[in-house]
Amino acid sequence: MHVAPAPQALGTAPNVRLNRTTVASTVTAALGGLLFGFDTAVIAGITGALTSRFHLTPTSLGFTVAIALWGTIVGAATGGYAGDRYGRRDSLRVLALLFIGSAIGCACAWDLFSFIAFRFVAGIAIGASSVLGPMYIAEIAPAQWRPRSPRWLLEKGNVPEATRVLDLVAGEASAQELASIQNSLAVDRLAGSQPLFSRRYRIPVILAIVLALFNQFSGINPILYYLNDIFAKAGFSRVSGDLQAVAIGATNLVFTAVAMCIIDKVGRKKLLLFGAVGTFFCMSVISTLFYTGRHQNLLLWPLVGFVACFAVSQGSVIWVYISEVFPNSVRGKGQSLGSFTHWVTCATLSNVFPIVAVHSASGPFVFFAVMMALQFFVVLRFFPETKGFTLEQLQAKLETE
Repeated sequence: MHVAPAPQALGTAPNVRLNRTTVASTVTAALGGLLFGFDTAVIAGITGALTSRFHLTPTSLGFTVAIALWGTIVGAATGGYAGDRYGRRDSLRVLALLFIGSAIGCACAWDLFSFIAFRFVAGIAIGASSVLGPMYIAEIAPAQWRPRSPRWLLEKGNVPEATRVLDLVAGEASAQELASIQNSLAVDRLAGSQPLFSRRYRIPVILAIVLALFNQFSGINPILYYLNDIFAKAGFSRVSGDLQAVAIGATNLVFTAVAMCIIDKVGRKKLLLFGAVGTFFCMSVISTLFYTGRHQNLLLWPLVGFVACFAVSQGSVIWVYISEVFPNSVRGKGQSLGSFTHWVTCATLSNVFPIVAVHSASGPFVFFAVMMALQFFVVLRFFPETKGFTLEQLQAKLETE
């Protein structure tokens, strides 16, 4: 006699063990993140060859480098729609074909137009996978590994499940946290639905845009994309320039890991201030080396210092900070605003960098240094610390009546 299993109680998760399918699917989907960094930055190793092969001017080189970033913006904007309409898995399969086709196309490009076209396709795949990859991973992961946001659950009226999740993550403080979130949502309902660009959200919007702008005005992406050209300008050989690039990549990895360990202990604002001072100093040294034309053999050290200071501060703080300053009702839109500002600025600077650098090797680095000095005072004066505050406390603090 077959006995049907008892239905699982609402709001509880089964004990699911790690299995091969879950691991394989998660690793495969996570490759999108790896390809994001690789496909956008791999251009750094071939800018010289591209310039020689296609007789590029500084303007056309900048456009060729930045085209993948413009594609990334398009992919990020459309990836969610494709995932909803055709499914996460099938959409990721199509993106895998785009990755393969664009890579082969770039390798076999017969002229500059075809190379740019395939690189734009790669950008679309990168942007869409950055949206669909995390979605797919979250949805295939066992429930007890990914409890839903208690704020979202309360917004949907699922109080029992929200209480269960808060018991898991907040422990003894769960009741107080529950009441705080409910009060915050009540305030949102009383205020009614308001667009992101309204007076009520003026402060979070300004903070998100300013932080995203300063993140790119540090110069991090133009430096990574044109790293070999920068070393060549300083007199390094092709081989030594490639080795220096590896050292800088390793520095970025190590200090990003350091930031993950200290961001909740030190605080977001302090890290931003430290990063502004460190990047200003390093950019000042780099601009001096290029302006004077002396001691350029020492270029590696201020570049390593710059990447370390950036990775331990702005590189890690930006996405945490932007997600914290927006209230529940517009957090998704606010995160999208910060991301859009970040990548449009990145694409623009990557486009302009070689045009400016050909006229003044030190010019771009002077600009980046000035921006970091300005960032220090802006953060010191206007940016609130978010460490140690609940999202509801921050909402009450930052919203404008």
